[in-house]
Amino acid sequence: MSPFFAMGGYAAYVWPAYAVFFLVLVADFVSPLLRRRRNLRELRARLARQSARQQRTVSPTVNP
Repeated sequence: MSPFFAMGGYAAYVWPAYAVFFLVLVADFVSPLLRRRRNLRELRARLARQSARQQRTVSPTVNP
């Protein structure tokens, strides 16, 4: 097993390359999920603002 981990003397180059690859792979998987959550949150806020604006337009308050 030791020769496998030594990678023929190139372990200092190979293992960091694997680490970078897996980090990019994880980032590629997580990024769309986070973006989707952010987009949904922004859409809900926009719809709430629009609904509040329509409520004010439909039923104006009467000042005595």
